[in-house]
Order: sequence, then structure tokens, then C-alpha cells
Amino acid sequence: MTDRAGREAFDPRVVSTDVRAAALGYAAQGWSVIPIEPRGKRPLVGWREFQYRRADPAQIDAWFARWPEANVGIVTGRVSGLVVIDVDAQHGGLESLQALKASQQLTVPTVEAVTGGGGRHFYLAHPRRPLSNRVALLPGIDLRADGGCVVAPPSRHPSGRRYAWVSGRAPGQVQLAALPEAIGEQAQRAERAGHPPAYWRALIHQGIPEGRRNNTLASLAGHLLRRGVDLDVTLELLLAWNRTHCRPPLPDEEVVSVVQSIGRLHEREADRER
Repeated sequence: MTDRAGREAFDPRVVSTDVRAAALGYAAQGWSVIPIEPRGKRPLVGWREFQYRRADPAQIDAWFARWPEANVGIVTGRVSGLVVIDVDAQHGGLESLQALKASQQLTVPTVEAVTGGGGRHFYLAHPRRPLSNRVALLPGIDLRADGGCVVAPPSRHPSGRRYAWVSGRAPGQVQLAALPEAIGEQAQRAERAGHPPAYWRALIHQGIPEGRRNNTLASLAGHLLRRGVDLDVTLELLLAWNRTHCRPPLPDEEVVSVVQSIGRLHEREADRER
């Protein structure tokens, strides 16, 4: 099957368990894809560049030839034209999701996946304005936006379960809905206001599981930099914190990449305010 541009179109029936084919299908949709460790959530490549450019089919083929058991990740943000609402079933996300639906903030059908952990990923159109990731936008709900990434079907979760598209909600079966205006505004207000001190005191004592490590480190880095902590000091603090609080710790080079990325974003924001 081909689309009007002559590319192989995405067919969820064909790629139900073929991760490489799924990755190529997502790339044909115009999404930026990266390989993810088997049964995990950690990228197998340095992926900062793929926040700004999309890998071509030859690169994707090379990745999955090298790591045939790899999962597939989709980089969110402007590069893919995507924002993903990430609902974590283990931390109250399903209850928060019901509240969103009750308030008419998430009612339009859109691309939707069930995660390997029993949560949900709602894929929405990027608003084409800067939009940062937000951890705990609501209890159990994160926003994956510029600089974010999600694991996509048919990847396998550490539990052994596969991520899967909701029936009738796979890419190509339904259009991406717009990001609800109220959610976008809430994310921007939260970014401007920041969290109260009690939030940060609790966060630095918590153990951070897989799936929340990158976003939590990014959030902590932004918090420190906005309060005038030097970038090198921020990096050293978060390298140490990662080793003692992330389960399991991220590789040092990944922490460096996260902190440097937030540092560049902080510099751009400061330049706009001058």
C-alpha cells in the first residue's frame, strides 16, 4: 500500500509485531523515530539531533539491523508535529484522565495507544509554538512535547506486554486532534509559575522509576537554572542525584545530554527576555 506521495503507507495490521516496519511507517508519516533498548525506554543512540531532524529510511534500517530486538521511540515536539499526553496508570493517571474528559478537555477522537504498563498515550497535533515537556501536569499525567519522546507500538514493555494502538485509533485511521487549548494554557502557566517549594523538596527524596527519569532530570535542571545555579554546578548535582535516586540510574552521558539541552533552552529564553 502506498500513499499519495508514493511512500509506503502505515498499515497497523501489517506492523502488528514488526518493530522495524513500524518505525519505517512512522517515518513515512513524517515522525522522527529512534531505536529504544529492548523491553525498555532508554534510547540506544544519542538522540538530541533527532529532535531537530528526522532519520531517513537507510538510517532506520541500519539501526534495526544492528538491534533487531529494539523497541521504537517517537520523538515528540515540532520535529514530528506531535504532542503526547502520557497517562500513567500506576500513579493516578486514569483518574486524572476521567477528570479531563469530564471537563470536555479531551473528547475529540485522536491517535491513541495503550502502553505496556496499562496507561494511555494520546497523540495530538503540535501547536507550532514552543511547548516544553511537563512532568505531573496532573496526577499521573505528563505532557511530552519539545525535546520529549515516547515508546510506540508494537514495542515490548519490561512486563512483556506490547504497546498497541487502540482499535480504530492507529495512525492513518484517525486524524490527529488539536491540543486542547485549556491543556496548552495550563502547561504554559505551570511553566511560568513553577512548582511550589514543597514539590521540589519531595521530588529530590523520591526514587524515580524508568519512564520518568529523563523528564524529571530535565525538570530539575530547569528549576536550578532558573534560580541562577551555574550550568556546570547543575550538571554535577544531577549526575550525583541520578546515581542515588533514579532506578536504574541513567548513563552519565545521557544526563549530560539532558542538562545541556535544558541549558540551551534556558539561554534562548534569557535572550528573548533581554
